[in-house]
Amino acid sequence: MPHPQDSQQNTLPLNLTLTLAALVVIVAGMRAGSSLLVPLLLAFFIAVICTAPVQWLHRLGLSKRLAVSLTLVVIGGFLSLLGLLLVNSFDTFIDALPGIEQKLYQYYLGFLDGLAGLGLAIDTNRLADLLDADQLGNWIPAVLGEVGNLMMQSVVVALLVMFLLFETLNFRDKITRALVNPAPSLRRFSEFSLTLKRYLAVKTLISLVTGALIWVSCKLVGVEFALLWAVLAFAMNYIPNIGSAIAAFPPVLLLLVAPEGGLFDAILLASAYLGVNFLMGNIIEPRVMGRALGLSTFVAFLSLVVWGWIFGAVGMLLSVVLTMTLKIALDSHPETRWIAHLLGPGDESPIEKAHRPISERDEE
Repeated sequence: MPHPQDSQQNTLPLNLTLTLAALVVIVAGMRAGSSLLVPLLLAFFIAVICTAPVQWLHRLGLSKRLAVSLTLVVIGGFLSLLGLLLVNSFDTFIDALPGIEQKLYQYYLGFLDGLAGLGLAIDTNRLADLLDADQLGNWIPAVLGEVGNLMMQSVVVALLVMFLLFETLNFRDKITRALVNPAPSLRRFSEFSLTLKRYLAVKTLISLVTGALIWVSCKLVGVEFALLWAVLAFAMNYIPNIGSAIAAFPPVLLLLVAPEGGLFDAILLASAYLGVNFLMGNIIEPRVMGRALGLSTFVAFLSLVVWGWIFGAVGMLLSVVLTMTLKIALDSHPETRWIAHLLGPGDESPIEKAHRPISERDEE
């Protein structure tokens, strides 16, 4: 008679193969349906963030429907005003772009001539052709097209957010009626929802403060299009490791080639970016969120590559948010909590607390 442990070991390779095959099918399906999933994901995360003011207004005595409506009106008005200011700044930037391209190309030619003057065996003419002004104009419209596509999808995302917020009003009642024993599922869902809202709210607040500090820094240094760079810093703050460098590169480069700028001002602005991101990302964010809501450096960078490959630029923007959502979902169930520990930084909680949910580890 075979031992039960031997039978379990024999089925382990089969289960692992089936799991990997299912993972491949899921990833391929997400990549194929990215045009549909990206607006849904954006709407879901925005709706999760918006539930905090809805609940706050409901505690003040407003009905849930009135709280949702008031939240949508306030957030919609704020985003519309910000969008108008941003479009105006973006139009000014597009008008100034040909002059900026020409100045960058002149700096590039001077850099190549300097390398040739040092005795390096380089073909300056061939390298100059790799980055001429005409070729720069070919990829910039492609980037602007991606931005325009994202702006077009914002209307769909706004409608989805509105319907999702109204759908959450009776979501618990639907779960209670749908399940035979809803108590465990509702408890796990509540833990997942609270932890996810905490993470998204803190991350968004830190990104807003980062954008505001970058706006002040750009104004003080004197770089043009400060609002544009502040919004870029806010968005790129969601991207781990390289997000701050991507956000800092355009304004620093613009200040370097601007007539009223120079090397000293560019270094000063780069130092401001470095200081803001070090303060917010390495000091304030871990203290506010706690180490239990962190990811290991390798997992954060791997999520950037994987989600970027699946969903493109929006996947890179939401890479940490998506991975943290997956980690929180895994941590909310005892059987998958060990996977959540593997995704974490390794020192998020003492070993004796590792079996407990995230929401219970910081209470003591």
